[in-house]
Amino acid sequence: MSSSAAVGQVRASHILIKHQGSRRPASWKDPEGRIIKNTTRESAVSQLTVIREDIISGKSKFEDVASRISDCSSAKRGGDLGPFGRGQMQKPFEEATFALKVGEVSDIVDTDSGVHIIKRIA
Repeated sequence: MSSSAAVGQVRASHILIKHQGSRRPASWKDPEGRIIKNTTRESAVSQLTVIREDIISGKSKFEDVASRISDCSSAKRGGDLGPFGRGQMQKPFEEATFALKVGEVSDIVDTDSGVHIIKRIA
């Protein structure tokens, strides 16, 4: 365990796809929110499902996809959110991350931000 990972902390990367229902329907790659406002939750989930299958099968690398696709500014770091403890992220995101083993990729997780897949990295 690295010294930077305090007790009770995890480190994760994620891929976020925002949709019409997202609390802030704009992102670094869609500042006007034109695409996001036309994306249904269902379509965001189906995009993410395909992406997840490609990552699990080894066809794509999580970090590469995150840097191209994710609507979170963490995309610039391959989706890396850095270390965080309980109470710092939205509850569904936190619970999903803490439930993963290091190296595992989550199923689709819904938050107020949009839909995510999460990879626990520490």
